[in-house]
Formats: sequence, C-alpha cells, structure tokens
Amino acid sequence: MKNYVIGLDYGSDSVRAVLVDTENGNELASEVHKYQRWAKGKYCNPAINQFRQHPLDHIEGLEKTIKAVVHNSKVSSEMIKGICIDTTGSSPIPVAEDGTPLALLEGFKDNANAMMVLWKDHTAVQEAAEINNLAANWGGVDFTKYEGGVYSSEWFWAKILHIIRVDKEVKHAAFSWVEHCDLMTFILSDNKNLKTFKRSRCAAGHKAMWHADWNGLPPTEFLGQLDPYLADLRGNLYTETYTSNEVAGKLNKEWADKLGLSTNTIIAVGTFDAHSGAVGAKIEKNMLVRVMGTSTCDIIVSPKENIGTRTVRGICGQVDGSVIPDMIGLEAGQSAFGDVLAWFKDVLSWPIDNLIMNSEIISEDQKERLKQEIEESFIAKLSKQAEHIPLSESIPIALDWINGRRSPDADQNLKSAIADLSLGTKAPHIYKALVNAICFGSKKIVDRFKEEGVQIDAVIGIGGVARKSPFIMQTLANVLNMPIKVAASDQAPALGAAIYAAVAAGIYVDVFEASKHMGSDFEAEYVPDSNSLLEYKKLMASYSDLGAFVESINQK
Repeated sequence: MKNYVIGLDYGSDSVRAVLVDTENGNELASEVHKYQRWAKGKYCNPAINQFRQHPLDHIEGLEKTIKAVVHNSKVSSEMIKGICIDTTGSSPIPVAEDGTPLALLEGFKDNANAMMVLWKDHTAVQEAAEINNLAANWGGVDFTKYEGGVYSSEWFWAKILHIIRVDKEVKHAAFSWVEHCDLMTFILSDNKNLKTFKRSRCAAGHKAMWHADWNGLPPTEFLGQLDPYLADLRGNLYTETYTSNEVAGKLNKEWADKLGLSTNTIIAVGTFDAHSGAVGAKIEKNMLVRVMGTSTCDIIVSPKENIGTRTVRGICGQVDGSVIPDMIGLEAGQSAFGDVLAWFKDVLSWPIDNLIMNSEIISEDQKERLKQEIEESFIAKLSKQAEHIPLSESIPIALDWINGRRSPDADQNLKSAIADLSLGTKAPHIYKALVNAICFGSKKIVDRFKEEGVQIDAVIGIGGVARKSPFIMQTLANVLNMPIKVAASDQAPALGAAIYAAVAAGIYVDVFEASKHMGSDFEAEYVPDSNSLLEYKKLMASYSDLGAFVESINQK
C-alpha cells in the first residue's frame, strides 16, 4: 500500500502545498495561494520597515491548498499519513489563552499590532539594541552567544518588546505569543493546550535564545530587566522544544472534515522554511545550502564533535537538532537578496506606472497588454545586458543592505549605498552592481563560517533565484570561487516538510534516510570562470571598503 504525505510551505507572499509519494519523492499534486490582504499592502508601512500579516491570509491558504492537493491527487485520505508545516521566521503573533490569534477577536481585527509580525519587520531595532546591551552587561550568561552574539530586530523577543510598548491593548490581551510555524501546526493539531503543545526547536533555538545550557528560555531575572511583562510571559511559553521529525499531534476533527482527511493523519512539529528547504535539497554534513528568494538563509549541518563548545560569531544561531536531529544546525543569511533587485525594478518602473499607465493617448486594453509585456521581459532584458558588460568596464560598487544586514553581525540600522557612478552609468551597469553586491554579501557569510572553523565542502542553491537566474548563479560561483549545484525541485522547502512528515509518521527511521529517497535531484551546476576571478576579487575588496565606510558613518 502506497503512503503519501503533505508538505505545507509558507513564504512571504504565498503558501504552497505539495502531496508527495514517500517511496520516491514524486509530487502528485501542488497548489499555491497568494495572500489577499498582504497583496493589497494592508497593515504594512515600508517607510518605517513595518511588515505585518493577517492570520486569515494563512488560515485561508491552509484550507485552500491542502483541499486542492487532496482533491487533485485522487489519493484516498487514509493513505495520507502526515503533514508538516514550514514558515518564515521569526514571525510571532499574539494569541489568547485558547490559542486564538488576537487578530481574529473583536477589537483587534484591523489592529496591525495584533497581526503576525513578519520576519522582515524591523520596527524593533531599538529593542534589539537593548537586548544586546543587557546580554553583554548584566553580569550573567550572555544568552545571545548561540545566536551569533548579536540579537536581531527580526527576532522573537525584540518584536514582542516593541509591540507591548506601543500597544497596551495588545499587551494586556495577549496570553502568549506563538511563532508562525507553531501557530499553523497548533491549528491543525488535536492538542489544544498551549502549555503542553510541542514548540519548534528551530524557532526557539535560533530566534528566542532557547538553549539546553540554561534549561530553556532566558530566565525571568534577565527578561524582567527588559520589561516585567516578558518575565510574566515566560511562564506562558514553554520549557522543552522539539525537532520536526517528532509528532505534535493528530489532525483534529474540525480540520479533518474541512480538508477531507482522516483524524489518523499525523501532524509533525513545525519548522522554518530554510531548514526544511535544506532537507529537501538532501543536505549532508559540511554542505552549505543557500535558500535564495526575497532574502537568503544559509544552512549548514555539522556533527556535534566538529563544533564542540565553540560558538560561531555573527550568524543567526547554532542549535542542536534544528535542521537534522542529533546534528548542529547553523544558520546565517541576508536580509535582502531578490528584494534588492525587486527594489531596483520598482524604481525603474515609476515612469511606467505613473506616466504610461495614466496616458490618455492609448487605450486601457493597450495599457494592460503593455504592462504585461513589460512585466514578462523587464528583468530578463536587464540581466542579459548586464551579463554582457565586461568586468573591465567601469561598474559601480553597491551594498546589499537595502533591508539592513542579517549576517555576518546583524545590524538592521545599516542602509545600502552605491558608489563610482558616472555619466556613463546606465541601468544595466547599476543592475550588474546590485547582482555583484548580493553575491559579495554571500561571500562575507561564507568567509565568516570558514574563519570560525566551520568546514564547507559543497554549495547547493535552492529557491526561485537559484532556478531562474543563470546570471546570478554564475556570478555567485565566480565570487565564491566554488562550484554551485542547483536543486531541481520548485518546492524544496515544501518537499523538506514532507520528508519530516514521513519520519514523524513512522515511514522512515530518520531524516537522512527519508531525504535519500524523497529529496530533490540537481538540475544544474555552475563552475567558477577562472578568467573572472581576479576582477571579482578586486570588486570584492571595493565592496568591503564601501561597507566599512558606511558602517563608520552609521556609528556617528
């Protein structure tokens, strides 16, 4: 009898479900749902780096995508053995005592502070600075040491501290706070007790300073110095955490009826998209998996004996079991990758959106067809022209910090910059400079791992950018001076989540074994161009100089 599992992957703009054959990883059905409220820009203010999402976007997507893959696959519900959910993070949301998100309750339905605080929300920069200062100076354990030594505004405690300061109603109404991956898992699970519900080790270890060394979350003596609320909140959170090969519960009857599934379906502990993506790409020890989309996450797993008691400076955490159980998962990343290029496209689109689309000399039908044609060819033509600009030609130097810097050494106050512009600089020159910048930022991360003694034997690329942009991937191979393989799956994070589900359901004994059978093959490999290495080395040095200059200005 065949066995099937479902992986559900929540990205920044949409959620996708895949229904997978556990024997070979074949995808029988998939479905994507775009967040309707998010697409309209609701609850967001990019000018102050506020990015919030309504939980209904995620709940509606959960129902639509899973129902679709179950229906389209024609698979019997009894043959679907497990579900695992991965999400972006850190993306916490305030909830009532029964686990209901505040945004679903009267009085909070349009309150941005009651929404999910998306990973890219940087409104908590000041609070992150306070956490870092206290961790370094309070006279006890530095609770940031397993998170690279720098706590980020993108993470759990900083975001909560900010929200409770600016919104007393949310502060008093929130019984607890739940990471996105835990919330969606809780919604499906038959365990409806928040205090006993199994929380994700990925989320807790990398974003909430959870560690076995201090028996869980930072103690009340530390949290209370930031705000007494945080000390009280700790008692409504968790002590133990769980890896995603473990069972969070079974599918509850309400959602079994909605989805057309059985209450025997296993619900695995939730995880982060980058971690499940690495599993979907068949990650092995000392392999760097780069999840490349709007931002990047860089994932490595290393045997415990290789890391020992060392802590790696300036990354986004090292956590026992966060990617592969019984190994140390290490995470770094860039706050913007594809977003850097999307920003430039938006800048160049201003005359199209504001002049051409408002023109009175062309018809509405012509405007729509023109807009569609531009959308389909915009980046492709920019890339083609930028790719053919020789490195010997004057190319500007840019920084990739358009949304701050995640790693190495998180600093969300930093801004991007472009230097060496001239009258000869055209749009493709700037585009090439931005592509170089996101690749130089990637090399800084690789260099930091190596400086800290973390071995990297291979590099794998997954995600939309990896599969759709040969220009970026070849540039990255040249900058890193390492070959890069690209995973063939369009849905590596969802596939990785399905792999976790297969282990939780008892179909495979462990994640490594499951990934061998179900993980993605590779569709391409990019090899460094030896003729370009010297020029890229010079450009990298200029990137480092510009970065140092911008940091020095920022510190004044």
